[in-house]
Amino acid sequence: MVSELKKGDFGVLGIGEVMLRLSPVGKERISYCETFEKRAGGSELNVVSGISMLGIRTGMITKLPKNEIGKFAKHKIRYSGTSDDYVIYDESPEMRLGIYYYESGAYPRVSVVSYDRRASSFTRFKKEELPEKIYSSASIFHTSGITLALGEELRENVIDMMERFHNEGALISFDVNYRAALWDEDTARETIKRVLPFIDILFVSEETSRRMFGMTGTLKDIHKEFSRQYPNLEIIASTKRKVISPQKHTFSSLVYDCKEDKHFEESPYENIDVVDRIGSGDAYVAGALYALLRFGSIEKMAEYGDAMAALKNTVLGDTTQCDITDIERIIKNHNTTGPKNEMVR
Repeated sequence: MVSELKKGDFGVLGIGEVMLRLSPVGKERISYCETFEKRAGGSELNVVSGISMLGIRTGMITKLPKNEIGKFAKHKIRYSGTSDDYVIYDESPEMRLGIYYYESGAYPRVSVVSYDRRASSFTRFKKEELPEKIYSSASIFHTSGITLALGEELRENVIDMMERFHNEGALISFDVNYRAALWDEDTARETIKRVLPFIDILFVSEETSRRMFGMTGTLKDIHKEFSRQYPNLEIIASTKRKVISPQKHTFSSLVYDCKEDKHFEESPYENIDVVDRIGSGDAYVAGALYALLRFGSIEKMAEYGDAMAALKNTVLGDTTQCDITDIERIIKNHNTTGPKNEMVR
């Protein structure tokens, strides 16, 4: 199982871009609507804010423009109780917050994402902007392939930080989270192979494992092959989503303890009423890392990760809106056979 967690100021520190999300109201189309709803999001922010809401202290490392829209993003970081101690502010004339537009689908029309994030303030982040003490301040350091895809100079800065946190004793958590719109598959493959030797907790989809890494066999076989090639890995987790329609999904996951050679998968959450699927994979990571820190078992990682993802699908916005009571109620109901409560009152 995972080695003893490092004691520090933060359970989890994450690094990544915080973005402005603009969405048409309801099911309107981007190309025809006249009004957008404004929200904030980003893969790593979604993870650390979800963990913070469950009760473990987290922090966000990012770079924001020092203007009113940057202030909006800062407030969204603080909303969940996530620390902004390591948020850097960009005062250059080129400062900007990355934007993405999200159009929610309705069968047979699929959801659409359009990015406007090139040359954002975060892409000019440099590790030298952070104090040295940061590297000894976290039990887990988390980032994703999205962050590594945002530019070569940024990539080198973040990889250096991953190595430094690793050398200082933190566990390194990495979500491959491949986005074809951000970088090509060959560059992604070579970069991720470069960082895999110092990753402890790997989140990777079955599709990416097969397509990018050429893995074959069952998902269990794929996990074992990753573990064979990279014996430093301690935990591998893959989510399993069945899309019935844009508004109806089934969700579960498979978690592998590499050292114990043991898999765990609970029964899936079936026919989830999807209000907004964006961020549900990040919510899974949040629940899994929370459970790892609190319980240290892959069974709890799957339970809390699945519950967080299921709940996130039912609320608007990128981030999960819940506390530990909400999640434990969902887990209890999921594991209950027979009649279930239809209302909390």
